Amino acid sequence: MNAPVKTATGGSGLVGGLPRTKLVTRFALANLGALAFAGIACVLAAGWTRDLAGIVSLPGALILIGFVAIIPGYLNAFLLLNLLGYRQANLDPGIRLPPISILIAARNEAENLPETLRGIYEQDYPEDVETIVVDDGSTDGTLNYLRSVQKPGLNVISIPHGGKAAALNAGLDAVSHRVVVTIDADTFIYKQALRRIVARLVSNPKCAAVAGSVLAKNSRASHFTRLQEWDYFLAIGAVKRQQSMYRGTLVAQGAFSAFRTGVVRSARGWPNRIGEDIMLTWALLREGHQIDHEPTAVAFTKVPETYRHFFRQRQRWARGMIEALKNHLAIVWKQRSFASFFVALDLLFPPLDFFFTTAFLPGVILALLGYYYLAGAMTLLVLPITAIIVLVMLRFQKSVFNFLGLKIRRNIIGFLAYFLIYQFIVSPICVVGYARELLNLERKW
Repeated sequence: MNAPVKTATGGSGLVGGLPRTKLVTRFALANLGALAFAGIACVLAAGWTRDLAGIVSLPGALILIGFVAIIPGYLNAFLLLNLLGYRQANLDPGIRLPPISILIAARNEAENLPETLRGIYEQDYPEDVETIVVDDGSTDGTLNYLRSVQKPGLNVISIPHGGKAAALNAGLDAVSHRVVVTIDADTFIYKQALRRIVARLVSNPKCAAVAGSVLAKNSRASHFTRLQEWDYFLAIGAVKRQQSMYRGTLVAQGAFSAFRTGVVRSARGWPNRIGEDIMLTWALLREGHQIDHEPTAVAFTKVPETYRHFFRQRQRWARGMIEALKNHLAIVWKQRSFASFFVALDLLFPPLDFFFTTAFLPGVILALLGYYYLAGAMTLLVLPITAIIVLVMLRFQKSVFNFLGLKIRRNIIGFLAYFLIYQFIVSPICVVGYARELLNLERKW
């Protein structure tokens, strides 16, 4: 007999999510509210537009102001209104949990795997758990360590180095259960994580995958990890909550997600791309499947500790999004789903990051010298909305942490730096990633 899955605070009590009619209403109201905010901003920016038009022409002024102020304001208002109306179905306490397979791709992870496996074996999952670790041609002691582990259900596979996608697909061939959970080799899953992510998956027959809640594990390692702690905790979490409310989460990240094995096999597994996880997720969305997110299925992963490694990761993420847009943009017009809208929004991010980097950053420098051509009072309108989003997410995350018996670490300096300068660091890196993919330059992991 299965032990019950406890229910987190909030929710509607409906298994599988809110009715579509209610989602359509919420979506429409959030969009109307965001458009109204953008409209008011356009009126307030009339004088700014005239002044800037005298320097760069009227079309140039409209484009610049649109991408440095109006569109960011709309996106933030839309996110805020969705978070204020956020509602997710409770997990059914009587739901039957199936046997599962866990899939880990590992290359040179001898240092991290002991803690990762400890997190798995400390779970209280009530059914059979098969753990498949694929060693991707490691050159350290990874394979020796894995062969020394004596645990039931552990299956170690060794392949020549071929990349993460190749390792995941080799493991997928060996999966024997209908649900497979992917975990990165440097990721520790917290208690109840398996129960909760699988319960969210099986509660909705239309759901093909569920993304877990991934947070920073090494947040005290450096200044960069302190910044990223808040990015994972607030920004990434906010976007996933918004998208999952409409059953259209755009990334079931490899670090911690649950999938229906048959659906992944039908999609031919993970493609050999830089963004293999986003590519698989969009392939599933394109086939009409729903992708969800479970905020209470928490995992802690290692984040880059230096600027160099942070740069490589984020430009890789940016390239992954362009890969997905190039291969699956048809979702926008071929699917009648909320995911189509969120994919369409992703088209805005490359120009937003470009204009933020090439126009707003210089505009800030000019503003410090007293010339408010591109950065001034109008651009500050986004800050109050961002601050409210942060407060709402803090309330959500505090509820989750209280439920799981966790505490939010004090990181005030990191928070202030994240709030004030993080975008100035990330946007230029993303622009490099977009450019590298659009120019088909060499792929580097």
